[in-house]
Amino acid sequence: MSGEQKTVSDERLAVSGNADAWVKAIASDWRQAELNEPDRLLCELAEKLARDSHAVSDADIEGLRQAGFSEPAIHDAVQVIAYFSYINRVADALGVAPEAWLA
Repeated sequence: MSGEQKTVSDERLAVSGNADAWVKAIASDWRQAELNEPDRLLCELAEKLARDSHAVSDADIEGLRQAGFSEPAIHDAVQVIAYFSYINRVADALGVAPEAWLA
């Protein structure tokens, strides 16, 4: 999505000023959080990529394009999602305890 384009979620956050509650709602169950369609598609991709990367299809990527995501934005999203999946597995394997603020 272009840097100038705002999503409904961006606008709601700007008005409510309660980003922490919004982030917690997404983290606890993104399916129940108030998300616009582009944000929902991005969360669907993140879950699919993290849980079963082979399940990500051309249709998933095309859905992001249709929702307004640019090729660089899609690339960046996949890179960030994949990195977090990787680093979480490394931390789990090495027995790294979550930081206190994550509790």
